[in-house]
Amino acid sequence: MITLLRSWLPEGRLLTDEVFARRHAWIVQLCLLQGVTLGLIIATLGQGWGNAALGTAIVVFPALVARSPRLGRGLRTAASAASLTLSAVVLVHTFPGVIETHFHFFVMVAVAALYQDWTAFLVALVITVVHHAVLGTVDAGTVFGAGHAGMDHDTSSPLFWALVHGAFVLAASCAHLASWRLNEQQSLHDPLTGVANRLLLTESVHRLLVRGGEVSVLFIDLDDFKDVNDSRGHAAGDQLLRTVADRLTANVRAGDVVARLGGDEFAIAHAGGADTARAVGERILAALAVPVSVEGRPLVVHASIGVADVAAAGDRKVETLLRNADLAMYQAKATGKGRMAVYADGMAMAARCRAELAEDLTTALAAGDQLAVHYQDIVCLPEGQVVGQEALLRWQHPTRGPISPVEFIPLAEENGSIVPIGTWVLRQAVHHAAALSRAAGRPLTMSVNVSSRQLHENDFVDQVVDALQAAGLPAGQLLLEVTESVLVDDVTAVVDRLARLRSVGVKIAIDDFGTGYSSLSYLRQLPADRIKIDRSFVADLSSGGAAATLVSTIIELARSLGLDVVAEGVETVDQRDQLSALHCSHGQGWLFGRPAAPGAPSQMASAVDRIAAPGLSVSSTS
Repeated sequence: MITLLRSWLPEGRLLTDEVFARRHAWIVQLCLLQGVTLGLIIATLGQGWGNAALGTAIVVFPALVARSPRLGRGLRTAASAASLTLSAVVLVHTFPGVIETHFHFFVMVAVAALYQDWTAFLVALVITVVHHAVLGTVDAGTVFGAGHAGMDHDTSSPLFWALVHGAFVLAASCAHLASWRLNEQQSLHDPLTGVANRLLLTESVHRLLVRGGEVSVLFIDLDDFKDVNDSRGHAAGDQLLRTVADRLTANVRAGDVVARLGGDEFAIAHAGGADTARAVGERILAALAVPVSVEGRPLVVHASIGVADVAAAGDRKVETLLRNADLAMYQAKATGKGRMAVYADGMAMAARCRAELAEDLTTALAAGDQLAVHYQDIVCLPEGQVVGQEALLRWQHPTRGPISPVEFIPLAEENGSIVPIGTWVLRQAVHHAAALSRAAGRPLTMSVNVSSRQLHENDFVDQVVDALQAAGLPAGQLLLEVTESVLVDDVTAVVDRLARLRSVGVKIAIDDFGTGYSSLSYLRQLPADRIKIDRSFVADLSSGGAAATLVSTIIELARSLGLDVVAEGVETVDQRDQLSALHCSHGQGWLFGRPAAPGAPSQMASAVDRIAAPGLSVSSTS
């Protein structure tokens, strides 16, 4: 019967050792107080000191047993529950025939409910039934009262009423169990998504570790989720989080616990090693790659996943496992987002260095002498005339020296400093382009990279217009470069923002084309003017075969759509000639000049002389 009741009731958990110790100490003190109080009452009523001592002993003895630290939790719980229930028994016999004293049984059941354990309820149930059945037979008037209405019925008997009282005690026990377990579920689950919260995740990992065997944790962070909230609103963000939670739950193994830690962070407690956890992570990445319909519009979700297992942890502590999974997630995010990384030794040191670098980056712009904009020529093919430049950010760290953009740009995007830095780069670049165009006597274009964070700023278009007006540069000479990953985060919102930019005359270029999530449908929707072929395709041109076919296909596709094409990373004459043969319209790379700072007026004059040259002059620095 108890098994059947357990299946009907909500699932629960045992108290932690710390909480159990506090509650148990309080309940034992209550039991001792009840024993002493009942003894004094019995003596005061003139029932004799012997009966008073006996009543006190009946209640106090199991309470003293419950205080023994040598006993386990189950026995201590049973002993204190026995003391509580026996206090109700003593009270019934102290006031014979007073039915109201039976209410004390239910009060004691409520106190026993603080253990949140079936043991306490079973002890109370057994004592109640045995007392009412045995002593109710011996002295029915004392136990049930001489005037008890039911005693006149044919069906009445001490055993019958013992079962009735037992049923009420059981019902009260079940009510208490259901109540605390339902409240517990509310406190252990995320109210938005319905999955576990951090507390339940921690306890789940702890149970797995205590049980033994392999245990892993997957730490999942949604990439650029803030942009979704900013562009679509928090209601859309909440809908996305619910969908992500459903997909995570659908792709884990039976027994795994999915939890939302807060914001856009999720975690999974996995009863297995790194290999099976990695397989779960791969399924999750594949599931999240399917576009989500949010308010009727498609949205692609990307996530960075970190995996850690006990084999690499060095101990079996919950905090170690969670910390390692968190470090692995940041490693995955640092390598390009939308990826998975497994914890390895050295990640903790790398994470500290990365955090220190991120802090330094937030102050680099204010320092005034660390960040600089360098410019690289973009030329026409095949004649080689310089038609514009691309602005490239550089960071000279005061103690570490030059920091690669590959290292610090992702940091700037994560901590949000890319927004003020990007605004500063834009203003520097358009001022340089205006000055260079005036010196050269002809218009030159300026290409500036734009991050997802910048593009989702509500006033970004206004910032661009203000920068152009301040520099006196016509809008048609500015090209803003966006990557394909930015485009698929929220196609509709991005297209609207880019269309506004084009409406004021600014041109749009798709950077690193072919390496992200490009498709013909995106190209058809986007208001683009230029495609930039990624340097990885250009580097493989000399090998012929697939690389040449891909480059040729991209060029033909761009021509059919009326788009310019710039090939990045041109470093050899052979690459230049092959691109010219494929009718690529523009080139950029070390062959035509390395990125350089604008520098002094003499360097500006040198740049003007180079730009004014009508033909191609291969850079001596190549």
